[in-house]
Amino acid sequence: MRRQLDQSRHCYAFEQDFIGSWRCIPLCVRRKLDLAGVKLKLSHWLAMSQEQRQMLVDWGDGAEELTRMRDHLRICTAAMADGVVKDLPPCTQEPWQHSDALPESLLEAAKTRQVDLSLHRWRNLCELDRFALCKLARPGHDHHNLDAAFSEVLG
Repeated sequence: MRRQLDQSRHCYAFEQDFIGSWRCIPLCVRRKLDLAGVKLKLSHWLAMSQEQRQMLVDWGDGAEELTRMRDHLRICTAAMADGVVKDLPPCTQEPWQHSDALPESLLEAAKTRQVDLSLHRWRNLCELDRFALCKLARPGHDHHNLDAAFSEVLG
């Protein structure tokens, strides 16, 4: 059964230690940044006010909204020490955007943790859930939230 959530604003239970203080960029915002084609550094994020960070969490993820968010971030980071956010190609063909194939790195991470992640389960996940699992399982990531993410997303 597909979980119903507002993926543009949803924060996971495993992110609870920084929700509210927003000391880290939550996955729902990171997904919007990837979709908008924006590289927002953690230093940019932390230089923003609590209200500005909350506004980005609450920002929608429709195409027009993402364009407005990118423009907004260019303006609000222009005077920051790290300079204006960088443009990236907007994500359009990432593994988390497609439910037709399980990414190999995620499948390996699931097998290592004895998590049952079938193609059927993958197809039933919303894009934010697929994004979260892919980001947390990617090579070079510390994976400290991956077990909790598997439990929450697949549980």
